[in-house]
Amino acid sequence: MLGQGNCHLRSSFLLCMLIGLLMHSVVGAEIPLGSKLSVVDNDYWVSSNGDFAIGFFNISDQPNQFSVGIRFNSKSIPYSRRTVVWVAGGDVTVGNESYFELTQEGELVLFDSLHEAFVWTSGTGNRSVASASLLDNGNLVLMDKEQHIIWESFRTPSDTLLPGQSLFANEKLRAASAIKNSKSSYYSLHMNASGHLELHWESDVIYWTSENPSSASNLSAFLTTSGALELRDRRSKAVWSAFGQDHNDSVNYRYLRLDVDGNLRLYSWVESLGLWRSVWQAVENQCKVFATCGELGVCVFNASGSAECKCPFQVTAGNNKCLVPFERDCASGTNMIAYKNTYLYAFYPPDNSVITSNLQHCEELCLNDPHCTAATFSNDRTPLCSIKKTGYVTGYSDPSVSSISFAKRCSGPIAVNPSFTKSPPSEPPPPLCVPCLMGAATGTFFIIVILQLGIVFIFKRKNSTRQKATSGFTGTNSKGLIVLSFSEIKTLTGDFKNQIGPKVFKGLLPNNLPIALKDLNATLEERKFRSAVMKMGCIHHKNLVKLEGYCCEFDHRFLVYEYCKKGSLDKYIDDPALCKMLTWRKRVEICSNVAKAICYLHSGCREFISHGNLKCENVMLDENLVAKVSEFGFAIADGKATYCGFSAEKDIEDFGKVVLALLTGCRDHEHVELCGWAYKEWMEERVVNVIDRRMEGGYNSEELERVLRIAFWCLQMDERRRPSMGEVVRVIDGTLSVDPPPPPFVFQRPLQVDDSEENVSEFEV
Repeated sequence: MLGQGNCHLRSSFLLCMLIGLLMHSVVGAEIPLGSKLSVVDNDYWVSSNGDFAIGFFNISDQPNQFSVGIRFNSKSIPYSRRTVVWVAGGDVTVGNESYFELTQEGELVLFDSLHEAFVWTSGTGNRSVASASLLDNGNLVLMDKEQHIIWESFRTPSDTLLPGQSLFANEKLRAASAIKNSKSSYYSLHMNASGHLELHWESDVIYWTSENPSSASNLSAFLTTSGALELRDRRSKAVWSAFGQDHNDSVNYRYLRLDVDGNLRLYSWVESLGLWRSVWQAVENQCKVFATCGELGVCVFNASGSAECKCPFQVTAGNNKCLVPFERDCASGTNMIAYKNTYLYAFYPPDNSVITSNLQHCEELCLNDPHCTAATFSNDRTPLCSIKKTGYVTGYSDPSVSSISFAKRCSGPIAVNPSFTKSPPSEPPPPLCVPCLMGAATGTFFIIVILQLGIVFIFKRKNSTRQKATSGFTGTNSKGLIVLSFSEIKTLTGDFKNQIGPKVFKGLLPNNLPIALKDLNATLEERKFRSAVMKMGCIHHKNLVKLEGYCCEFDHRFLVYEYCKKGSLDKYIDDPALCKMLTWRKRVEICSNVAKAICYLHSGCREFISHGNLKCENVMLDENLVAKVSEFGFAIADGKATYCGFSAEKDIEDFGKVVLALLTGCRDHEHVELCGWAYKEWMEERVVNVIDRRMEGGYNSEELERVLRIAFWCLQMDERRRPSMGEVVRVIDGTLSVDPPPPPFVFQRPLQVDDSEENVSEFEV
């Protein structure tokens, strides 16, 4: 890295001292015929604004192997983070004496010194190319004398799109191979002829598709400078959009990349942190990306919410591969191992035969099929059985997955004692010794008495110890939750001295990890409470505050959550100084984050979970002001707590209140009055009055219209007219249009059949 930097300084010095401004303009703008880059000279061509450069770079895990490509070159980006955005020939690599040249015939060629041959060309040798240029947007172009573009790198993308770049029908991005010849790196993004973006594994497995209108065709994908991925028609009108979290924020550099793990992500350069940050990804659940784990097993989420690969079967010695434990010839017969909450699929080749069946029949089908290695039964409206006949089986496992899978294995024979051997005839046993037996019996009796006394003593001491304060936490249960006693709660919170919210206290674990402890201050049967926290401990979502543990001792009921550094949303709305941090973009992000969290509780978990008490005080902000919803699951009324005691409609109404509070900056307990005023201002086209006047910067009128409309729909008095949280998420993110809502607090007449049909059309794609 230092060698490259020194070379850059040396080249700049020579340019300034020997050639001057003329040569600088050639390097920065026009590239004449005959220009050459070589691995040995370590030189490169630079765009006029200095933001991009093209030259050779080394592949770190392959010594003396180089590729030529375009990378970010801005001085504000450290060299180690100057991401490569285009590679000539994709995965083509060359030796350390190779070169890249714009020939006199107008053709870009890559010569490999190892094979002494051209391994990639632009194919423009006879097309009147007069010069080349690396444009300020990162596009390498070949032009004729009239400056018409003959060839451009934007039309031959590798794994990345830059702002201003389009992906047209039948073009694709291909993920770089993390490991050569790895089956799990065969990912690609296709823009098909019917107008859909599709993520593929190999050629026949599609695991993500954009949600653009099915009637649209001949579309192209386009990455905007404001941070949105759009599908555009022939008139450049957007028909589908996916927005990054920092959409419309002032960001100097962005790119969209198909990563080696098969997920499509939008990245932004964060100047203050000095790193690239993912602000959007196509597949929110990484385990849903086909072959995420490849030959390494089944994808699960660990306690921190990250995807991991675990093998529930057996790992082959030496190569760390996960194989179904089935052999064709089982002398002792076969049986099936059941895996709950697990979806399996054949990995290579990805061929599954799917039939309609019930659970027992599905298991029997695989058991009786000599070629079947595993099966998965799922019942999403239609009971289906998927039969796999490959040695490699992968998939994903999560408590929210309702599928049950089976893996076939050989039935093991009855274990034989290895020390048992046939011995020669022995001599007759000696005569029975009665005094010896009496002595042994007496000794055994005393040993038993001593053991019983020891057990009683240990039991009493344990009970006594439980009443005393301890300095560390008790331990974890099977779900990885920390189990605390009440005395430990007092110790960790410093006897409840640091209160950070209503009945919420900050604590510190012995490993110096900060936590937030919520006192439910309500009665709930121990069995029901423990059952509830077990379910909540299985929930993992980036916009939900993670449950770390609990306390269930006597009448004490505490929940232990991860600590969110910035505190709750209500403080930022109420405080005149803090509210300035809530820009328009940040407020829309918070609305989207909260909506996604509630949507996950309603439909993403194994069973429906209501929040029951959604309000600004229960929306927490982390160090990046990313919203996380807390205190979900328990509803408290009249001093009694219940698990999931409210309906989805209640959560949707509460969400509407949070949105209005966030937009207006008013946390009016009489939300009917606030909503009525906001609705009137919107109807009379004075929507600017609704926006919090303390908010710095402007707002997006199109987004404001969208968010207000969906908020008024959420606050409809008639619960049947409220949208689902899935529809709310899509409206806020701009993938679903929404009709103007009626007055929220006018109760509609009971819906008839015709009304129901009309209601379906109120949310149209």
